Amino acid sequence: MFTLSYYYWFTIYRVQQSSTIYPALKRGLAMLNKKQSRWKITGHDIAGYVFISPWLIGFLLLTLWPILQSFYLSFTDYSLLDSPTWTGTDNYESIFTKDRLFMKSLTVTFTFVLLAVPIKLFFSLMVAILLNKKVRGLNWYRTAIYFPSLIGGSIAVSALWRNMFGLDGYVNHVLSWFGIEGIGWISNPDTALGTLILLNAWQFGSTMVIFLAGLKQIPKDLYESASVDGASKLRQFFKITIPMLSPVMFFNLVLGIINAFQMFTSAFIITQGGPANGTYMYVLFLYEKAFKQYEMGYASALAWILLVIIAAFTAINFLVSKYWVFYESDGGKAK
Repeated sequence: MFTLSYYYWFTIYRVQQSSTIYPALKRGLAMLNKKQSRWKITGHDIAGYVFISPWLIGFLLLTLWPILQSFYLSFTDYSLLDSPTWTGTDNYESIFTKDRLFMKSLTVTFTFVLLAVPIKLFFSLMVAILLNKKVRGLNWYRTAIYFPSLIGGSIAVSALWRNMFGLDGYVNHVLSWFGIEGIGWISNPDTALGTLILLNAWQFGSTMVIFLAGLKQIPKDLYESASVDGASKLRQFFKITIPMLSPVMFFNLVLGIINAFQMFTSAFIITQGGPANGTYMYVLFLYEKAFKQYEMGYASALAWILLVIIAAFTAINFLVSKYWVFYESDGGKAK
C-alpha cells in the first residue's frame, strides 16, 4: 500500500514538473469542467425554458404530432368515420398506377409552376428597378403596388377575379368598347389557367419588396466605375445588377416554387378545377380526396408525395445555385 501510494504521488509530481504534459493536462481538465458546466441548469435557463414552453408545446402538438400522424395515416385506410386500417403501401401504389387524376393534377401544377414563377419574378424585378429610381411620390407608388399582395390570396380577391374574367365580366366589357368580342376566360380551357397565372403575377408585391431591398444593397460605386469605363445601362444591368442581385433572385425563386406548388385558393374559388380539369391543381385534388371523399389515408399519401416533390425541386435549386448565384462575401460563385 505504501509503495503504490508513493508511486502515485511521485507520478503526479513528475507530471506537474513536465513543461509539456502539465499544461496540456491542465487545459484538458479545464475543458472537461467547462463541458460539465454547460449542462448545469441555472435560474436563467429555467426562465428561458418557461418562456419558450408555449411555443414548444404548440410546435409539438400542432405541428410535429400532425406531421407524424399524417405519415402513419398515409399507410392506412382511414375515412374519419372508422378506425385506421393498416394497408401498407397500397395508397402509394394506387396513386402511381391507377389514379389518372393524380397525373392530370400534377401536369397542371407543373405547368403552372413553370409559367407563373418566372413571370412573377420578371414583373417583380422590373417594378423594383423602377421604384429604385428617385422620383416624386415614390413612397406612394411603393405602397400602392405592394398593397395587392396583402389581400392577393384572399377569398374576396379570388371572387373579384372571377367576376372580372367571367363571360359578362369587366374585362369583356372593356373589350367591347373597342369592338372586340369577349370570351369566357374562365370557362375556356385554353385561357382558364392563364387567368390564374395572371392573378399570381398580380400578387408580386412581397417579391418586389425583397428585390427592392436587394437593389438598395448594391454599391453605387460599381455603377459609377462602369459608367466611367463607358459601359451602357444594359451592360451594367447584366454585369452588375444581375450578379449582385442573384442571391435575392435565388431566395425569391425557391419561395416562389414552393408557394406555386401549394396554390389552392384561386383554383378553388375561381374555376374549381375546371373546365375539363384544365386548372385542377394538385392541392385541390388533395383537398377533394380529404374533405369531399373523406379518404384521409389517401390524402395523407398525396401530401407526402407533394412534400417529396417540393424537397426535390428545392434541393436541385441549391445544387444548381453554385453555378449562377454570386456571393460578394466569398468573392465569387456560391460554394
